Amino acid sequence: MTQTSTKPKVWVLGNGQLGAMLTHAGEPLAIDVRAVDIMTPTDDILPLAPNDIITAEREQWPESALSLQLSTHPHFVNGPVFSRLADRYSQKSLLDQLNVPTAPWSLVDDHTKVETLYQAFGPRVLMKRRTGGYDGKGQHWLKQAEAGDIPHDWRNLAIAEQAINFDEEVSLVGVRTREGQCVFYPLTLNLHQDGILMASIAPLARLDHLQAQAETMLSAIMHELEYAGVMAMECFRVGDNLLVNELAPRVHNSGHWTQAGTHMDQFQLHLRALCGIAIPQPQVNFQCVMVNLIGIDNDPRWLSLPNAELYWYNKEVRPGRKVGHLNLSVPNLTVLTNSISALQTWMPNQYQAPLAWILAEFTKS
Repeated sequence: MTQTSTKPKVWVLGNGQLGAMLTHAGEPLAIDVRAVDIMTPTDDILPLAPNDIITAEREQWPESALSLQLSTHPHFVNGPVFSRLADRYSQKSLLDQLNVPTAPWSLVDDHTKVETLYQAFGPRVLMKRRTGGYDGKGQHWLKQAEAGDIPHDWRNLAIAEQAINFDEEVSLVGVRTREGQCVFYPLTLNLHQDGILMASIAPLARLDHLQAQAETMLSAIMHELEYAGVMAMECFRVGDNLLVNELAPRVHNSGHWTQAGTHMDQFQLHLRALCGIAIPQPQVNFQCVMVNLIGIDNDPRWLSLPNAELYWYNKEVRPGRKVGHLNLSVPNLTVLTNSISALQTWMPNQYQAPLAWILAEFTKS
């Protein structure tokens, strides 16, 4: 899309926190971003114009008159990609087709025997629902030592993966323009707890030697899909090799650090790609730490930290629910150490291990 005097309008399937942050990112670019609630049943019809652009903050959505109106619009960018990557069977098949490394896997169907899975993948096998399932949901472990078996209602609805003894988890967030230009942020180091992302750190010099490998992998995927916009690739690091764990065709939780750490965050990058606006290489201003806020109440003391930026999603606080995130810029080690020490005092027990992990990463010799 070329720039004109008309303010571009981008509609977002979904009005959760990612839709809200896309809306905020559109304001300095004079892009009118409208995040649409597609979870509440309604007969409303949106005033879509022929040149409006449609994107999504999630891979799946309930079918309704509203979601059909958006998803069948001729400018629904990446329309076929969402369903292809939302299904772990077709996502894994794509990775195999492109020879992009991923954990060995197979489809679980009516003929799959648990003994065959153990023979192929070893004594621990992770089953994942083909669709849905995130933040640790939709997963089931098969353990030979415990005589584990395939749940009867998972057949034809799941894949099975070899358990990977990985060193750590990293992710790459990148963007591809309609013309095929790809731009990437530095690799991000991630810590998960009970399947939920708790903290991210970027950039890290010790990951620099893996950057080209990761960019080659994500470039191949985005080019094959003729993708336009931001995509995230979560990986296991095993030595000096990366294995793709999951792909997300959208802005991503592990890219939130870019809001404080770079001059152009992932939300603006996504909108630029959709609307045909120039995309230079984002400049990193600071190292940054992102701490997810999971099922805890808003604490006004967080904003007293000199390096903290709070994004509060204004959701009902429930156990296991993402209700916000903190970005902590790292101008120097003293500032970071003081802020983490304060958070260790203020935050509940579930945060002690992630906060200690952050400090350990920055104080390694």
